Amino acid sequence: MLKVNRKYEAYLDRMNEIVILLPKEMQNERKSFFIEHVNGNHPLDIIDVLDIGSHIKYSCQHQLEIEFGKTVMIVDENGVSTDLQVGAVIRTNEFDQMFRYDGDDLGVTYKKEQTLWKVWAPTATAVKMKLYQQDKQQVAVYEMERHENGVWSLTLQGDFKGFLYTFLACVNLVWKEAVDPYAIAVSINGEYGVIVNKEKIAVSSKKLPPFQNKNDAIIYEAHIRDFSSHHDSGMTRKGKYVAWLEKDTNNQASDSTGVSYLKELGVTHVELLPINDFEEVDEYHPNDRYNWGYNPLHFFAPEGSYSLNPENPTERIREVKALIQSLHNHGIRVILDVVYNHVYSKENSSFEKLVPGYFFRYDENGNASNGTGVGNDLASERFMVRKFIIDCACYWMKEYDIDGFRFDLMGILDVDTMSELKDKIYALKPDSILLGEGWDLNTPLPIHQKVITQNAKMLPSISFFNDQFRDVVKGSTFNLYEAGFVHGHEGVFEQMKQLVCGSPSRFSEPIQSINYVESHDNHTMWDRFLIYSEQESVDIRMARHRLATSIVLLSQGIPFLHAGQEFFRTKQRVENSYNSPDEINWINWSDRSRYKENVEYVKGLIQIRKMHGAFRLPNYELIEKHVTFIDVQQNLLSYQLKDVGEFGPWSQIIVVHHNKINHEFKIDLPTGIWYLMITPDTIHLTSPMAVENDVAINKIGTYVFCKI
Repeated sequence: MLKVNRKYEAYLDRMNEIVILLPKEMQNERKSFFIEHVNGNHPLDIIDVLDIGSHIKYSCQHQLEIEFGKTVMIVDENGVSTDLQVGAVIRTNEFDQMFRYDGDDLGVTYKKEQTLWKVWAPTATAVKMKLYQQDKQQVAVYEMERHENGVWSLTLQGDFKGFLYTFLACVNLVWKEAVDPYAIAVSINGEYGVIVNKEKIAVSSKKLPPFQNKNDAIIYEAHIRDFSSHHDSGMTRKGKYVAWLEKDTNNQASDSTGVSYLKELGVTHVELLPINDFEEVDEYHPNDRYNWGYNPLHFFAPEGSYSLNPENPTERIREVKALIQSLHNHGIRVILDVVYNHVYSKENSSFEKLVPGYFFRYDENGNASNGTGVGNDLASERFMVRKFIIDCACYWMKEYDIDGFRFDLMGILDVDTMSELKDKIYALKPDSILLGEGWDLNTPLPIHQKVITQNAKMLPSISFFNDQFRDVVKGSTFNLYEAGFVHGHEGVFEQMKQLVCGSPSRFSEPIQSINYVESHDNHTMWDRFLIYSEQESVDIRMARHRLATSIVLLSQGIPFLHAGQEFFRTKQRVENSYNSPDEINWINWSDRSRYKENVEYVKGLIQIRKMHGAFRLPNYELIEKHVTFIDVQQNLLSYQLKDVGEFGPWSQIIVVHHNKINHEFKIDLPTGIWYLMITPDTIHLTSPMAVENDVAINKIGTYVFCKI
């Protein structure tokens, strides 16, 4: 990078406005500025002068049409000149409209006979493509040609499969080298884009039958490395994509592990933490460090640290595709966790090197916004940022055959982007699922434009993590000593009624409510309960844990489980384990056998949810029609699913969630013969027990009664 020495600086902040920062020693009373022009210097109208400390700020207007892609010079009355840099104009609507590009060919278009490169860099005055051999030896540097809309292109004849490449862009007289933001394959540690032949990375796919009702989904969140890294996982290629291909794996107790276990458990969707190329794990030494993957580096290319051969860019692509098809072969769909709200490092990102100032959101004072907490928020409301996000999501769906997306910090994104993305994704795969974190974060986007939970009804087919469900059921995530329903908090009783009905006051349809009590973020539920009630016996703590999970699986909406939740997953009380070692993050497959009874219990809950549609009604009208609450008292949340024979094998269902220790309640079942299907520690799916109409409720947990 070349350092430019300027005696003063000039910035184009609007199409007709130039801001000049002049050192005080250069100031005089008759200061004037001009735009150098072939037909003579064009004077600038100074409309405001402001003392800003060491400099004087001149705000000037002009009537010329500034030509982007060429260096424009500003000169003062003494003939001292400086280049006109691209300033805040890049974030104006006029700039956005002038340089919007609708083409679908950014990046590399490979053919055996020729290769086409295209990159969007509207403020660059020159762009080059730098070509490297596979051993990273430079081959040549080629000048690219500028076209309308700020797109630069280059076509070379010949077969360039396997070659590495980068772009060089000159913006504001500074050259910077960047990896192609649209690179679908990258070298180890993401240093270069790699040219691949898509036909050579294809994997045979299994077409799953349509997923008729999204309320039928049961989502299981997992991390590629956590899934197999434990010593008792039974998987040989630990921490790798291909561990998910291993069949009939078992732990030392001969119980199933891996993908076979997931099929037995009965979940419908696996949500994978980010698998696009991310920072902070050295792919040469992947076991030396750990990361969840929320540090995006390259969005279109898969992460190399999970690959058996991270130096082979095409092999990692095939491995990811094979992983997805392995799950599909077991009847399990795949949701990808995607991070379109920030990058790992703004200054070092390809976005900032190619089009500085455009891709990120700034406040009214020109400071980068920080709603994400990492110093940069992507400006999804800008046309080419929106295009990038949608292009990327559609690419993963078309090329990798995935079945949905989970959007990290979705509240940073804008409603129009998510609405357009939703339409494009559902056109590709109508039964796909889109969900995300609708937290209201401190970013300059107006509140009515944010994809936050309070705006959920503007996006009726997108699902939101229900933080009220999480905190009301298990207790506050951020105040570990604030109890939830499962610990007997009576003040949340009325909220619980809303939650088990799919939170109709918050959402427009039940599928919008992602019901959960733990995820990769924050403490696992087991660790939180241990901190909150360490004096309680293990048995009581397990009962509360089982109660919370049963509420998740039997409530209206979409249930979401954290991998290992069903066998009391612990992270040894580490709250934020994003870079903790494997020993903290792994799924302990020995616990899968140690707590086998609980695994079977959760498996039974899943079977019952699948068996009867009354637990997953598709709209609030049906929920209001069929759900009636039975008032007993606030430690006993009881409700009847009445006249539901059209949705499953039972005509009437009564659900009771009980949270009080050493206290017995009596409930009166309506007349008729009732069967006990679920108790706090047993699922009676194959041998339901006939019960009297006067029933004792005396254990912490869930009871389900049905009438055939």
